[in-house]
Amino acid sequence: MLGRALPDQAAVPIEVGAVAIDRTPAFAPVRLALVARSRIESLLDAAGIRIDGRAPTDMRVRDSRVYSWLSARGLRGLGESYMNGWWEAADLDGLLQRVLHVHGDRDVRGIDEAALFIQSRLARLAGPQRPCLVGTHDEPPGPELLRSILGERMVSSCGYWKDAYNLSGAQEAKFDLVCRKLGLGPGMHVLDVGCGSGEALLFAAINYGVSGIGITASQEEAEFARARCAGLPIEIRVQDYRLLDGRFDRCWSVGNFEHVGAKNHRAYFQVLRRCLAPDGLMLLQSIVSNRPVNRLEPWMEKYVHPGSTIPTAMQIDEAYARLFVMEDWQNFGADFDRTLLAWRANLERSWPVLRKKYDDRFYRMWRFYLSAAAVTFRCRRNQLWQVVFSANGLPHAYGAVR
Repeated sequence: MLGRALPDQAAVPIEVGAVAIDRTPAFAPVRLALVARSRIESLLDAAGIRIDGRAPTDMRVRDSRVYSWLSARGLRGLGESYMNGWWEAADLDGLLQRVLHVHGDRDVRGIDEAALFIQSRLARLAGPQRPCLVGTHDEPPGPELLRSILGERMVSSCGYWKDAYNLSGAQEAKFDLVCRKLGLGPGMHVLDVGCGSGEALLFAAINYGVSGIGITASQEEAEFARARCAGLPIEIRVQDYRLLDGRFDRCWSVGNFEHVGAKNHRAYFQVLRRCLAPDGLMLLQSIVSNRPVNRLEPWMEKYVHPGSTIPTAMQIDEAYARLFVMEDWQNFGADFDRTLLAWRANLERSWPVLRKKYDDRFYRMWRFYLSAAAVTFRCRRNQLWQVVFSANGLPHAYGAVR
């Protein structure tokens, strides 16, 4: 009859790799599991990764559920199954680098990503600004964890490693680079949008004699920054950037633009233009993607940075058009690879103490995040830009600072 298999056809086996499987309904779960395993093995093999191989970048499977999980959830499933302890790799970032280099996200999408796409599109219509490093929804990172990862400075943006030998030195070099590019000097009044721990303002006030205002979306960050900047002419506010007023000689935004959402890019630049003196300079430091993306990778969207998007060169160009003149543009994305690996080393070194408060799944989440993020810069899929803008164009050539 039409649409029904004949009895003798139902028992004909199919082959997955070198294994023949019965197609009768009783064997459906086995068949699906083997098909999933075959697909994942094929994808990994194309990237030079073997299941239970001996190379540091090979995947050592601890739980066979990993195959169906990866087939159903793609890149998100790769992170979740690692969090669950279902697989290991001696060289985690090396494995992820091979996957990203060969496949990108073309061949490993999961069936549940449409919901995350819709969710992220809706999220970006609302919030003007979100703090960095969100962590899991049910277990957000506390100050102790962030200090253990980021270091005593509590700075969650890329360091500048040109002449630095450690993380603290790289962060200080980044602050100094910002100050020198903006030509800071005594008596200037400055604005830091997304000031975080207040370290950039602290550095600028002590070393360049400026006063300033920093804004953040986090009450916890504000309290930390106020304590750090106590006794200096620095004011820290918990404030929506769209409500900013006043006039500033220099403005900067370091590691905050990625969190405002594409719908707010133009408004962000409009606020900075409104607040900048006619002869002022503004510096933007941001992660930038090589290609337009509607959201982050699905795993990072769910667990680390919900609602965030990485801008492209075209989006930044459209956002500042007719508001600013670009004076200088530097890309040091490779430095973020090194910064992220330094954060991961801090996490691993601090884990014997942190594990008293956090479980292994939480630790593995952060280890996967820091490794995966580092790889996006190592593969040059993401960049890290510092761009200097003037309000009306400088009357003389801008002297590039490096």
